[in-house]
Amino acid sequence: MKKRILVVDDDGMNLSRTKIILGKDYDVLLASSGMECLAVLKTEKVDMVLLDIDMPGMNGMETFERMKDYNTNVPVIFLTASGLEEDVVTAIKLGAANYLKKPFRPQELIKRVTQEFEKL
Repeated sequence: MKKRILVVDDDGMNLSRTKIILGKDYDVLLASSGMECLAVLKTEKVDMVLLDIDMPGMNGMETFERMKDYNTNVPVIFLTASGLEEDVVTAIKLGAANYLKKPFRPQELIKRVTQEFEKL
């Protein structure tokens, strides 16, 4: 059975692109907000979350903190366009598995996801 990855991003193009890149090897679920992410986690089993940091409403850091309320112990790779070092440091301190700066090359995304699954 394919591993399931939940991709959370408020940009529809980023969601589509990520699903195309990962879709042949993984079952990819999509959420366009932090609230939608939490709703999916209530009902679906996922093996990894790719989480955008900069989203309106509930940002990626807040979403990540709220995920802990669901006992969701899955690796989270943060996706960030900001490149601010403090965002990356905060994400890692909160327990993120890794991060990837947007825009990313498809090979780089596949490599990071594969590396995290190999650690499990």
